[in-house]
Amino acid sequence: QVQLVESGGGSVQAGGSLRLSCAASQYPYTSSCICWFRQAPGKEREGVAGINIGDSTTYYADSVKGRFTISQENTKKMAYLQMNSLKPEDTGMYYCAAGPLCYGGGWYLSYFYHYWGQGTQVTVSS
Repeated sequence: QVQLVESGGGSVQAGGSLRLSCAASQYPYTSSCICWFRQAPGKEREGVAGINIGDSTTYYADSVKGRFTISQENTKKMAYLQMNSLKPEDTGMYYCAAGPLCYGGGWYLSYFYHYWGQGTQVTVSS
């Protein structure tokens, strides 16, 4: 059974940094993708960054490009989201999700992913 566990959330001031981790018990597909989503109160869940485990191809939402970096360690079944220059609008619950191979046109779609973690809260104050 695939289980995902996030960690690393917390409260920081604007301009600060956090590093989120996602530990997977196993990857569900021969070619898997790990994606970080976030959801702020009253807003829809949005894809933030995705990475293909096989070749580390990455995808980012425009709102985080240049500030966030997604990475992974296949042998450890770990994925990370380094978040720098955080803004109050980055506040939300952050989830990691596992799905089949990511591609440019759909990596950010939540229904693409069948396995989800419980989430870790990120709060950025101004």
